[in-house]
Amino acid sequence: MWDFSAGGVRTSLAESLDRLGLPGVDIAFIHDPDDHADQAIKEAYPALAELRAEGRIRAVGVGMNQWQVPLRFVRETDIDVVMLAGRYTLLDQSGLPLLEECARRGVKVLAAGVFNSGLLATHEPGGTFDYLPAPEHVVAKARRIAAVCERHGVTLPQAAMAFPLRHPAVATIVVGARSPQEVRENAALRARPVPDELWEDLASEGLL
Repeated sequence: MWDFSAGGVRTSLAESLDRLGLPGVDIAFIHDPDDHADQAIKEAYPALAELRAEGRIRAVGVGMNQWQVPLRFVRETDIDVVMLAGRYTLLDQSGLPLLEECARRGVKVLAAGVFNSGLLATHEPGGTFDYLPAPEHVVAKARRIAAVCERHGVTLPQAAMAFPLRHPAVATIVVGARSPQEVRENAALRARPVPDELWEDLASEGLL
């Protein structure tokens, strides 16, 4: 049930805390209010802001696959954090206006979907892009990026994780994993340095 009313938010959080057995949580996200933006801003956010003031939550966030509605939250509320999925990646930087506004206002960004649902998760691009079969022109661009990465001794998923963190508004990335082994692999790739020359070459070749 999509319920972004003040009462709905309070009930949802109370039930979640009961299931978790916790008195509070660090961040409560308003999740995907795409078709309910006005209600989420006018009702859901104020309810969460009150819970923040009461100490039940430490921060209020919004998490979406688009950047336009989160931009409204940043401009119209005192939100703490935005989780942006797939809109600031090696293949899609359309969310840059949101990140720039977050940087100006001191709102932290959690960059999720850095692999664009799978296309950038392996050094040989393929699979899905934004949860659908990847179009050939997008796969071709990913392969060109991978070729530049190779020249610098970097893998495509390594670059995909490193890229969003170059923006000052991005506090961290959110990476999905299906197994403990994938968690270890992602952590190892993230720990490897990525040379600045890689980004310069990608930009000079029109790939960023």
